[in-house]
Order: sequence, then C-alpha cells, then structure tokens
Amino acid sequence: MDNQSLLQMNHIMKIYGNGVVANEDVSLELRRGEIHALLGENGAGKSTLMKVLFGIEAPDQGEILLKGSPVTIKSPQHAISLGIGMVHQHFMLVPSLTVAENIILGVAPKKGLFIDMGKAVSAAEKIAKEYNFDIDVNQKVEEIPVGIKQKVEILKALYRGAEILILDEPTAVLTPQETDELFVQLVKLKEKGHTIIFISHKLDEIKKICDRATIMRNGRSMGTYDVAGITTQEMSRLMVGREVSLTFEKNEQHLTDEVLLKVRDLTVHNSQGVLKVDGLSFDLKGGEILGIAGVEGNGQTELIDTLTGLNKRYQGEIDIKGKNIRPLSIADIRGQKLAHIPEDRMASGCARNLSIQENLFSNQYKSPEYSGRQLLKTKAIEKRSEELIREFKIKCSTRKQKVGMLSGGNIQKVIVAREFSTAPDIIIANQPTRGIDVGAASFIRQRLLEFRDAGCAVLLVSADLTEIFSLSDRLAVMYKGKFAGFFTDVGSVTEDELGQHMLGIKREEVLEGVVYE
Repeated sequence: MDNQSLLQMNHIMKIYGNGVVANEDVSLELRRGEIHALLGENGAGKSTLMKVLFGIEAPDQGEILLKGSPVTIKSPQHAISLGIGMVHQHFMLVPSLTVAENIILGVAPKKGLFIDMGKAVSAAEKIAKEYNFDIDVNQKVEEIPVGIKQKVEILKALYRGAEILILDEPTAVLTPQETDELFVQLVKLKEKGHTIIFISHKLDEIKKICDRATIMRNGRSMGTYDVAGITTQEMSRLMVGREVSLTFEKNEQHLTDEVLLKVRDLTVHNSQGVLKVDGLSFDLKGGEILGIAGVEGNGQTELIDTLTGLNKRYQGEIDIKGKNIRPLSIADIRGQKLAHIPEDRMASGCARNLSIQENLFSNQYKSPEYSGRQLLKTKAIEKRSEELIREFKIKCSTRKQKVGMLSGGNIQKVIVAREFSTAPDIIIANQPTRGIDVGAASFIRQRLLEFRDAGCAVLLVSADLTEIFSLSDRLAVMYKGKFAGFFTDVGSVTEDELGQHMLGIKREEVLEGVVYE
C-alpha cells in the first residue's frame, strides 16, 4: 500500500434488486490531504459508490481498506464513527433550529438529562473558528443564505470528526463569489490534512480545485488522472465515450411580433404571508430565451409556480397568448401549448412509481392521436415511447421500467422528453440541467436553442451561470422578488458583475428592455 494512501475501495460490485449493475469492479484510492474529483454521467455509478462508502448500501463484492485495515461499513453512523462525513446535494439541516443546534444535533453536550446549550454554542463557535468559517452560530438556519448553509453542513461533518469529506455537487446553488469562498475553505481543509471527495459535473471547477480525478462510465472506472495533466475535453470524452461539444453555436435571433407571455405588476406571497415576488413585470416573445439568474429563495420558485397555474393566489396580471390565465386550470394553461420542466424532478416532475411510458404520456393521454372514444391507443403510445427513449437517449432496460429506478439524469430526460414532445410554443424551464452530466446537459441545451430558433418563447431559470450565459438572449437577475439587474446585451456581462447583482451588492432600478411596449 502507498504510504500516503488513506482509503482504498477495491473491486466494488453492486447490483440492485432490479438487476441494474450500478458498480462493476470499481476501484478508488484516496490519499491523505487531497481533493479528489469523482465524475461521470448520471447513471455512471458515482452515487452508488459513495453510498457504499457512506454505509447506505452494502457492496455485493469487493473490499474497503481504511488506513490499511479492512472495514465493513454498516451504516452512515458507522461511517461517521470511522471519520467519513458526507454533505448531500440537498442539505439535511433543520431550518427552525440555530446553526449551533444543527451542528451538535445528535451529539449534543448534556447537563443531566438536558442539552447544555451554553456548551453547545461554545463548541460550535470553537469549531467554526478553528476552520476559519465566519458564521454566527446563534442565527436560525432558515435566515441564512445558501452559501452559509453549505458551510454549516461541512462544520457538522467536521464536528463529528470527519477526516474524509464527501461533497455532492457542492457548488450547484452557489454564486461565483460563494463558490470562490468555498474553494478557499476546501484548500484550508486540505492543508489541515483532510481528504475531500468532490462530486461535480463542472469540469472547469474540477480543473481549478482538484488534485486527482477518478472518471466513471457505465458503472466502471475509466481510471484516475492527475487533473493538471488532463484537459476538460479529454475528461468529457472519458465520461461520455464520445466527443461532447462544451460550447454552442447560437444562430442569429429572429423575434416574432407576438408577445406570448405578458406579466404585469405580479405580486406573490408564500403560504406564511412572506412577500416573494414584488411587483414584477416582463414580456416574452417567440424566438427568444429570457434567462433568470439568482440565488435560490429570491422568488424564482413562486414566480414559476404562478406562471404555470400551480399557484392561484397572486395580484397582478399574467397573459398567455393574450389570454388572462387567472380563470384557467393547469390543463387549460397547458392547452395553450405551454411546456413546464419543474425545478424538483422528484416532487413535481414525475410519478416515481409509474413506468417510463406512463410518465411520458401523463400530459398527452387525452390527445386524439393516443386516445380513442373509450380506450387509449396502446400501439401508438408504445411506438412513440420507444421513439422518445431512443431520441432522448434514456438509459433503461424497458419502457415499462418504473421511473423511480432510473438515475437522476435519466429521470430528467424522461421529463424533458415528455415536455418537448408536445410541440410547445412556450417553454418554462426551471433548472433543466441541475445535477445531470455534461452529455445530457449539452443535449437539453441544444434542444432549447432549436426551439428558440423555431419561434418558441423560452423562460429559463437556472443556477448554472454557464448555461445562463450561453443560452440567454436577455438576462434578468432576481433578488428579493424584484429584478435587480436586466441585460439585453448578455455578451457584455461578466460572471463577477452577475454575482454582485445576485448577492444584492449591485442593484439597478432602471430596467430597460424588460417589456416590449
């Protein structure tokens, strides 16, 4: 064993009950004090490998050596006791508790039967100070920004003694400034001897922060590489097995005369009565992509829910193709040829216990093409399902497979296939490529551009600034329910400038080009 070697996963095999081989003879070696990237397409087996390491799944074959000794990791609690911590993509914090309470949760210092809050606060402050994390530990988690929540998750793992830290898509919801700040912290952790596994699809970030990278494809390892010695193009080819275009040729824009979506003075409060969308007005014409950037929680979700008919409690006016949507049902709004890719694929994008085919047709079963007077036209549905699975490269064993058994990226492809196959005039895409690999993301982005070229109106909400910059014709930044910036010349905006608007450092009241009147 290499004397630097901290952990080895040797010849790991994991086959799920449905026969899917998630990991096939995968080996991974971690060295003390390195940032090690784990990358691959969705369904490549990254998540499964990390579930095995964190004790969520048991491997069918293979061994794990920690500091040279074989270990059988029985549960996440066992993994934590061995010094392995994991920060999940969706944070596991309790919003109503303070930062300190979240950090010590489950391992709190006691005074008799009760938690010693004084000790808990000083313990949280001590560990924050030790790792140079500037955090007020008395603040409630629901009151702090996303970037700080991420730091709380990292401190939670460090408080439990994590030497190895697994970070799953850690920059997915961060601004450029917050990402830079996180990278500074990660380098400090590395210098203190911690080992970090960095799971990401952002190849430029891997180049910037990681020492070595293990690349996975179809459940197998394609090898481990020194990041300094491999290009992003080579990384994407190893992940996907083919050349992937990381840039897009955008055709010249041809706007239609018709405003397909018109929003005036839209004001939305959430169920707790908090103002989330504050007097917003904008227009969207055919043949354009309007990008909306912003840190999560600044009203994007409430805006999209209202535009798509999921929320009926609002003030102001929304017209789709000249029709006021207030009296319309969701089905009526969809009937205006509006497609919607929702933010949370599992909560509102699919029915996980239904088949791929049933999900693909959940918005088209009334169409005369697929529905007779009494019965569905099963032959036509089956034929079209097979076509969509091929066209959108959905990795599955059969169209009858339950959607919940697919990887995240393949579930996203099912949703996108369903929405794009209805020949829409308006597409509302909320985080369409979040958490999916470079190949699938490239495919979806290319399709959005094709729809735009065909005269479709696209509203794109995304936390991925590369996506926002490469696709948008006009670009808005949402901050506290308003547009804090609006740009008609997207090419002239820098990431740093956009980040300043996203953080509310820069705000502009004059928003020319928002409406076409």
